[in-house]
Amino acid sequence: MKIQSLAQRRQMQGFTMIELIVVIVILGILAAVALPRFTNIQRDARIAKLNAARGAVQAAAGMIHGTVLARGGVADTTPCAGAGNPGIANNAATGNGTVCTENGRVNITNAYPAATSAGIINASGLSPSIWSPTSAQLSGEGYAFAGNPISIRVTGGSAPANCSFTYANAAANAAPVIGQVVITGC
Repeated sequence: MKIQSLAQRRQMQGFTMIELIVVIVILGILAAVALPRFTNIQRDARIAKLNAARGAVQAAAGMIHGTVLARGGVADTTPCAGAGNPGIANNAATGNGTVCTENGRVNITNAYPAATSAGIINASGLSPSIWSPTSAQLSGEGYAFAGNPISIRVTGGSAPANCSFTYANAAANAAPVIGQVVITGC
């Protein structure tokens, strides 16, 4: 009976102190390794979002420029579809005016989207729910913008002004200048 009761007691015992310390040390090491990687994933996501926004801006600039050239300065006869900036687009041959898209009119400068909310922000679709958003309204999409040339920023990093790129109006007979991404504040 005594042997059986010792075996039963041995089975009912918990972990030893050494086993608990080893488990805590292993968990501490895993946390020390995993936590920096998790924070880098958030930074990487902001950088990817910034690069995606820059790509959208580049594509929108090219598409709007192609539209202006194709329409050859002939003004639209009917107002633009969509709720944004309604009215008739002039498709100005000089490249300064407006061009119609499926969502509304986009302001243009030298046949490219203007460096404004009603220009490149609308053309690129950074805010699909609000036409010509303010910087505060655009923050719902995780972006902000300021200045001229316009600085497009991804919010949420340590310094959003340093998680950005710029878009400057096109000069006559030239493409707009789209700056390189700055990621030090992402």
